[in-house]
Amino acid sequence: MTSATRVLLGLAAGAALGFALAQVDPSSAATASAVLRPVGRLWLNGLQMTIVPLVVALIIVGVNLATDAAASGRVARRSVLTFLAILFGGAVFAALYAPAFLSLLPRDASVAASLHAASGGTPAAPGAALNLVDWFGSIVPTNAVGAAAQGAIVPLVVFTLAFAFALTRIDAARRATIVAFFQGVADAMTVIVGWVLWLAPLGVFALILPVAANAGAGMLAALGGYLALQCSMYLIAALAMYGVVAAFGGRTVVRFAAAAAPAQAVAASTQSSLASLPAMLESQERLGTPRPVAALVLPLAVSLFRITSPIQYIGVSAFIAWAYGVDVGVAQWAFAVVLAVAISIGSAGLPGQATFMGMNLPVVQSLGLPIEPMGLLLAVELVPDVFATVGNVTADLAATRVVARGEDGDAPPG
Repeated sequence: MTSATRVLLGLAAGAALGFALAQVDPSSAATASAVLRPVGRLWLNGLQMTIVPLVVALIIVGVNLATDAAASGRVARRSVLTFLAILFGGAVFAALYAPAFLSLLPRDASVAASLHAASGGTPAAPGAALNLVDWFGSIVPTNAVGAAAQGAIVPLVVFTLAFAFALTRIDAARRATIVAFFQGVADAMTVIVGWVLWLAPLGVFALILPVAANAGAGMLAALGGYLALQCSMYLIAALAMYGVVAAFGGRTVVRFAAAAAPAQAVAASTQSSLASLPAMLESQERLGTPRPVAALVLPLAVSLFRITSPIQYIGVSAFIAWAYGVDVGVAQWAFAVVLAVAISIGSAGLPGQATFMGMNLPVVQSLGLPIEPMGLLLAVELVPDVFATVGNVTADLAATRVVARGEDGDAPPG
């Protein structure tokens, strides 16, 4: 049984038991909720304790990997620039689309109240955005260590980005030592996240039962809205890649669709971009992409480029803000876009569930939002993950064609 299946079973069991107890014996439901809330909170704390070292390490490693790739040749430089352009485009799209989509859904106030109760009394997020001047004044830390100790993600990320780019300007041998150290930190944090996620079925069960006992059908409707949001964003992102190829890749939509279909089928069945790599190479042959270009760009894309990652981070944050009735300001969304792109580059190689928790939490926290719903969203991530993998593979193919356009001339689309 896969870990995703185990988590989904934990979600189903907790929801079913919570609904049943609420209907049959409300006093037993209250007792069970009181017992399980600390367990769920403890599990969330276990995930949260890895955020600061994991985010710092991944940003430093990701920036330096991208810099090294860009310095390795003209094709690699064009690849990295293409990846960044598409990633930023996807993140901006999500920041505009997700709040607009969620505003069309009816919001049940009991869901936020139940999530708050399930957290064991953790303060909820404020109901309004910070003053713009105050927010900008807080993004540069006076003490980076203090920001890390306080879990202040935004100023910590600003310092980490500055540090990561500064590393690219020092002696190569010294830089390699520092980057290797932070790669080791990221690897160690990934192991810890794996240990905590092994307990995910119990943690999700403990989180969902109090919510189900209090919110009932409203919680299920909210999760349905979340799934519709994520799947629709991934689908739109994948479809947008057809337009990117037609505009910048020198191939018609029909030809790209025919060539991409086999790789997309592998992606949907395996939910792995890496497993889809051989099929993607064959797709590039059908598109007439020079084999040396495809052999260089596609592995680089699988390592550095996942278009649905920043879209997911923004979508999760938008959903939590909607559930709690929090108004997120434009400046905060702008920083969230930058943060989502930055950490997505360094997230290569992490397990799917570790990626979800480890990478979404800093974006959620940077917006001042509660983290309590994260365990529930992890439990249902199995469904949109299929759409995410198809979107990533489609974007990999499109980006490779855009890069290859400069290598095979400006022939008319075909």
